[in-house]
Amino acid sequence: MSRIEDVLSIISDGLQAVTEGCKLPVRMKNSEEWPKAEVISIRQVKGVLQYYVHYVDYNKRLDEWVTEDRLDTRKIESAQGKDEKGHNNTCHTTGFNTPKKATTLSASVSSSRPPSPGGEEPLITGPTVLQAALQKKTARKRKSQNSISADTPSQPQDVNQSSEDVIDGGEKKDGDKDKTPSTPRLTGSLAAPGTHDDAITRMKNVELIELGRHRIKPWYFSPYPIELVTLPCIYICEFCLKFVKSRICLERHLAKCNLKHPPGNEIYRKGSISFFEIDGRKNKIYAQNLCLLAKLFLDHKTLYYDTDPFLFYVMCECDSKGCHIVGYFSKEKESSEDYNVACILVLPPYQRKSYGKLLIEFSYELSKFEGKTGSPEKPLSDLGLLSYRSYWTHAILLVILGTKGSEEGEPPQITINEICEQTSIKKEDVISTLQSMNLINYYKGQYIICLQKDLLDKHQKEMNKRAQKIDSRCLHWTPKDWSKRSK
Repeated sequence: MSRIEDVLSIISDGLQAVTEGCKLPVRMKNSEEWPKAEVISIRQVKGVLQYYVHYVDYNKRLDEWVTEDRLDTRKIESAQGKDEKGHNNTCHTTGFNTPKKATTLSASVSSSRPPSPGGEEPLITGPTVLQAALQKKTARKRKSQNSISADTPSQPQDVNQSSEDVIDGGEKKDGDKDKTPSTPRLTGSLAAPGTHDDAITRMKNVELIELGRHRIKPWYFSPYPIELVTLPCIYICEFCLKFVKSRICLERHLAKCNLKHPPGNEIYRKGSISFFEIDGRKNKIYAQNLCLLAKLFLDHKTLYYDTDPFLFYVMCECDSKGCHIVGYFSKEKESSEDYNVACILVLPPYQRKSYGKLLIEFSYELSKFEGKTGSPEKPLSDLGLLSYRSYWTHAILLVILGTKGSEEGEPPQITINEICEQTSIKKEDVISTLQSMNLINYYKGQYIICLQKDLLDKHQKEMNKRAQKIDSRCLHWTPKDWSKRSK
């Protein structure tokens, strides 16, 4: 066997060890970083193997298909961390830098691979790459001939294993079970988290969508019809959210579609911002299409199609051509936990414009009209908690700063319950926010609130930056008693 054939054989050994569920360093797109990634799926396109990887400790929106030249096969962690004899042999190490292509076997090949992370083997670089590879091949042959190490397989064992403004309200409740995306449900968050490790639902399946004047690259899986996800772009009507396969089909639809805004009642309008209330039972098709669209940008959610128990509040930017969807939140008609938000989302083209805070503020304005305290479904995602904590902080500070002292000159006093009544924020959220800001102190037998100057300065600066706020005078809405309506 020639020198080149030996090296190609070693390369093949490394790639054979790459199986679904294993982990290894992978070079990120447009970067020289090589974080650890999990292989979710493997496919072959025109004779070329491609690997769908999720970068460990990175947001799933960075998941992507990569080719073998971006894999560092020197150190592969198997899916289960054990070889077929039960030993804790989690890494298959090829011990050399896998070249990009067979035709590029040269001294410069090593620069395309980073040092193998976490390994104790000496760094192999430059002209020593091929020499080290051949030495490893020879050593393996000797071991095989002399039966020196029966417990250390020369081949890897196959292991079978199956933003500020983008915020989601909550997870599924304890009683919910993992189901297929099309399974209807009666209560809880309309989009509940998929905890199962189904490779299909973990992979982005839509390349591009066109919504109005925007073309958007989706972040996550959404169960659109299979005949559409294989196309380069899905075209969506921005008013009724109907999805079609081509621009020609969309133009035909727009010629017949008589909607220029979401269906349902417009309950708020100030300037160019408008809110529409959509009943998930009366406008079922629109609600389902809205959930399909939202799932493209919500990470830990699995879609359910029973929209009857939900109301949807769609925020729009309005102009002479109509009302264009910006984002939305959903809420249960009847919530035993007093949740005022199930899912909440701002579409990517409208992020970084404080629309997320506007959606949150509007949800609490509805709670004020209902005379209740409300809270988003728990637990919140990390990003969701940051967005809500920011809103809670400013709402609470506004109440505290607006509290006046007594005529006798005593300092102002306010209770937690009074803060809840004025903000409609649930008691546990008020307490957790005060604790996170370190505002509550115990002094001389009573709890006092101490406001630091830097916190007040930051609060004032951020409030001055907000160009738009919800004006309760522009909300024309009457709460409904859904418990009576269902009887």
